[in-house]
Amino acid sequence: MQYLNILLDDGAVSFCHYAANKEQRLISIDTLKDGIRFAMMENLMIQFVYPDNPLPKEYNNVIESIDHFNIKRNGEDADVCVVDNWDFSDANADVPIVLRTRWKTFVENTETLQQIIPQLKKINIVFTDVESFSDAGNTYNNALKAICETLKQCYIQGNTPQVNIVSDRITLSSMNNCGAGDTNITLAPNGKFYICPGFYYENEMDSVGDLANGLDIKNKQLYRLDHAPICSHCDAYQCKRCIWLNRKTTLEVNTPSHEQCVLAHLERNASRELLQNIRKHGTFLPEQEEIKEIDYLDPFDKREEW
Repeated sequence: MQYLNILLDDGAVSFCHYAANKEQRLISIDTLKDGIRFAMMENLMIQFVYPDNPLPKEYNNVIESIDHFNIKRNGEDADVCVVDNWDFSDANADVPIVLRTRWKTFVENTETLQQIIPQLKKINIVFTDVESFSDAGNTYNNALKAICETLKQCYIQGNTPQVNIVSDRITLSSMNNCGAGDTNITLAPNGKFYICPGFYYENEMDSVGDLANGLDIKNKQLYRLDHAPICSHCDAYQCKRCIWLNRKTTLEVNTPSHEQCVLAHLERNASRELLQNIRKHGTFLPEQEEIKEIDYLDPFDKREEW
């Protein structure tokens, strides 16, 4: 375990696939202090997830007492800035931006994103409706190609913005997934631990321990990559491999849905083409191996070869 996500309010901004669907309820100051103490004892880096409303001064003083990352919608003092509904007005271009969107909306706004990309450091695209994904007509694939063309032109000009869905795979040599339940855990305002915020917002009874008694993750090996039979045979290293989505769509935390796999492999293949095209214009990441060509979009289809 490396990170502790602390939701500062029930209305804290969502930074991933899940919807934050609770009303405002600020974490108590005592729970906040106990959460920080837990992180210090377990040597965990804290990621504070903020609501839209300003925090009382007392809370800010406690937060500033320890090293941490800020995840918030407003770009001021944010280490990660969340954007919903394509509203970049409060975003900070100097920090990574998380754009939460439906995948069809992403396709419809590809040109808008192409215009924004050169102004950003990094943008992480997070789809809120992965379970409904279907690339009928190659619309998503065409959108990826357009984004890759924009990135290629930026790189040629010496500008290096990143778009996670195509940039990340180029630099990775192993899986870099969400890590919920394995490398990170979430503390909710009620003082209980959850695998990730999505589990809390979906069912508050679905906790895995509390501050008084510590973590209690059942079958915790299932959250590790080496106990994920499909993912451990996959090289779509940029895939979120979202534990919450896994359980929601397949009822197994270590088994992704077909939609999640196809989405990730379309991105992986676009990354392959992007890397090849950039290298036509000069040396680029010479230590990085070529991404091999594959003939499938879901590794489950190749299960007999395992």
